[in-house]
Parts: sequence; C-alpha cells; structure tokens
Amino acid sequence: MLSNDFHLDQKSISKLSSNGLSLESIRSQLKEGLDFSLELWRAQGLNIVKKQGYFFFDTKFISMSEAEFCIVDIETNGSKLDKHQIIEIAAVKVKNGLIVDRFESLVQCDEINEHITKITGISIQDTKDAPSLKIVLHEFKNFIRDSIFVAHDVKFDYKYISGSFAKVGLEPLLNRSLCSLGLAERTVVSYRYGLSYLSDYFDLNPNATHHRAMSDVLTTYELFKLSLENCKENINNAEDLIKFSKEASRLKRPKFDPLRENQEEIEKETE
Repeated sequence: MLSNDFHLDQKSISKLSSNGLSLESIRSQLKEGLDFSLELWRAQGLNIVKKQGYFFFDTKFISMSEAEFCIVDIETNGSKLDKHQIIEIAAVKVKNGLIVDRFESLVQCDEINEHITKITGISIQDTKDAPSLKIVLHEFKNFIRDSIFVAHDVKFDYKYISGSFAKVGLEPLLNRSLCSLGLAERTVVSYRYGLSYLSDYFDLNPNATHHRAMSDVLTTYELFKLSLENCKENINNAEDLIKFSKEASRLKRPKFDPLRENQEEIEKETE
C-alpha cells in the first residue's frame, strides 16, 4: 500500500517488488532527483535498494528471521478523517516471531460520542491528560521507522494514520504493509475472519478487551504467529509474504458456524 505521494505508477511498483525497476524507468517518473527521492522515501518508511543495476524494495532481500513487522491498531472517534481523529494507538514490533518493542498511547480529544465510548470504553475524561495528536504521531513515526506495517484489515488503519500524519505536518506513510486478515484467509480455516471471531475460535487472546488498541494488537500478534505456522508456501523473504497475503488462493470456509454449533450443544447439555 503506497500513497499517491510515491509518484510511481502501479506497474513500476509491481516491478520494485518482483523483477526490479530500471534506472531509466524510475528517473522518468520522478519530480525530484533520484538521490533526493530515495532519501525522502526512506524518511517515510520505505527503503529502495539498487541491485545489479535495478531497483527493488529492500523487503525483497530481507529474510523472514530478520524482517521487522509493526503490528498496529487504532481507535478513533469516527470513521471520517476530515471530521474525526485517532483517540488511541498501539503497536508492537515483531522480529523472528518475538515482540521486541511496544508503543501505546491515548490521544487528547475534545469530542467522543456515547456510541464510541460504549464500543471502546474510552471517554473524553480518559483522554483529557493524554498528549496531543501531533506529539503522539511524531512519537509513533519514530517508533515504526521502516518496519512492515501490519494490521487487521490494514487499509483502514494505514490510510487513517497516513492521513493523520498530513494533519500534523508529517509526510504520509510509505511503509510496506501486510493485512493480517488477508494472510489469515490463506492460512487458517474459519467461518469468519473478523478479529473478535478469530480470537474466540482459536483462543488467541483469552483476556482480550475488543476495541482497545493494545488488546487488539496482541490478538493480531497471536493470529500473525498462527498464520506463519500454518503457511505451507515457500516464503523466502518479507516481500514473498506480502505477495502471498494478497495473491494466494483463499481457503474454503465451512458452511456452518462451529462456534454457534458448540454454543447450541452447551445449551442442550445444561437444559
């Protein structure tokens, strides 16, 4: 997932993740000089490297044991970026299957309606002493750096955070991204793939508080590990995993909800 600020067409982006992009192709699309663009992209979380005369995403050459994944979740006071804002953000950095760092913060907010408070448990009172959106996002940018951005249904979190960066004067995100939902659809069989359902079905996070950022991050982390354990594909590097999560065939879902069947059996036994 890359914003329009990347300035390269989709065909070129595909080549960066596969066979490489030529110097002529990359230069022909740049508004600024090559060195300047590479440095700017790096500052936005995206590293592009030159190998044997062609340019690639560096994730093409980072092994799974060395790749750094940043699992992210946000809570907001509404879905419209022009009217609403992030009220909580959490993330963990994962390397070789282990959590190596954590980030978590509420965000000062002047308006949270009752519906959002009911869903998240977060009220205006909870955020009154929290740091501002600008401070939190600057800290988050320093935290994520060039890690691969992972989230459940990644488009929402990625676009919301990237758009929020622009609100506070930061350049948009360009980190490579991976959707844990898409990866799960290709590695674990489930009737549904919502995070709460997956957590209940696979017992991912018994102490989960759904719709709180760090709780959902930790649930996603357990799902991410489960997906990697179940992946039968030959994954040699981080870019292979990103491609697999988007392009591999989805597993066939059961026709009936096993959780509902289990619940009905429990109810019968207690009658």
